[in-house]
Amino acid sequence: MSQSAYIKFVQGSLAPSLTLDDVRSNLQHYREQTALTGTQLDWDYAEAAFPYTFESKGDDRWFYLKGITSHYNHILFGTGEATSAAGDTVPCVQVVLPDSATHGDKAKANELCKYMAKQLQAELTLFNGRTVYYYPRK
Repeated sequence: MSQSAYIKFVQGSLAPSLTLDDVRSNLQHYREQTALTGTQLDWDYAEAAFPYTFESKGDDRWFYLKGITSHYNHILFGTGEATSAAGDTVPCVQVVLPDSATHGDKAKANELCKYMAKQLQAELTLFNGRTVYYYPRK
């Protein structure tokens, strides 16, 4: 059975919502940052930190990351709406691990979700149902 994580844009988040192009550019930024880390370490860290290629089936609602090694298969990204911890309906990014996902995919998806939620100060509901608040709460 597939699993989902949600990056929810609540009041206090840096962005009110994201488009698929915004999600793709955030992931590209992550890839560039890890490449710079690899340059400092004199190691090709970018491929180890982001072992995926961007793929799309022509649908404007979602895209997926396809693994380039045998340890990684697929992670899907889409946009929509979800219910926040406060009970409000808010825009979100849904990250889906299909049935064919590996343990490496789940670990990398958790890492990417945490990175994006922290950058955008959003509310993150992880694959295991736990919620992490990266936005300032009062």
